[in-house]
Amino acid sequence: MNNASPRNQDRRSRPNYDRESLLEIAVEVFNERGYDATGMEELARRLGLSKSSIYHHVSGKEELLDLAVTRALDALFSLIDEPNTAELRPTARLEHIVRRSVEVLAAELPYVTLLLRVHGNSATEQRILKRRREFDHRVAELVELAAQEGGIRADIDPHLASRLVFGTVNSLIEWYRPDGELPVSVLADALTIVVFGGLRSHGHLNPADTPPRTGRPRL
Repeated sequence: MNNASPRNQDRRSRPNYDRESLLEIAVEVFNERGYDATGMEELARRLGLSKSSIYHHVSGKEELLDLAVTRALDALFSLIDEPNTAELRPTARLEHIVRRSVEVLAAELPYVTLLLRVHGNSATEQRILKRRREFDHRVAELVELAAQEGGIRADIDPHLASRLVFGTVNSLIEWYRPDGELPVSVLADALTIVVFGGLRSHGHLNPADTPPRTGRPRL
């Protein structure tokens, strides 16, 4: 005879989440529906929990967003501060960061995806965007040092070059799947070759030798 009350049976049938597994599902929902369009009711439904059970782990969806993108940003900033790159020359260090950023994106794909979709609609999102800009600024400084040593072309603004490079890396979230047939090591090598093939100083044209554009460009 089962003496358990319906309430106790319901408790036992609920999923048992810790903070990490709860965050994983929340990020999945945010990426599917959009962060702004996702309410706590939707999160509770997907998790199979009551809202009060979620609040036992976090204060709300803004904290979930903050935890998720902090994980992505910490992984990216760690590339800049890796101890084994301290002795590398700027160009080699920049190349290493680009290659490793592909690996980080693959390893933390849902979290990086969410980071790149932040719009700045709340104080939390504004803090996130500020930290993203700090990362971009530090990479741009490294681009400038690489240009100064002659490792990459110096006729492109370093902030623009940084945005172009990481815009290419970031575009991978739209199509790359870590569980697919393309190994991340192959992808990282290919992207690095393509990017630095255009950035290498020996392949650049002198802007004075470039003919002026006439008319509107064809799209």
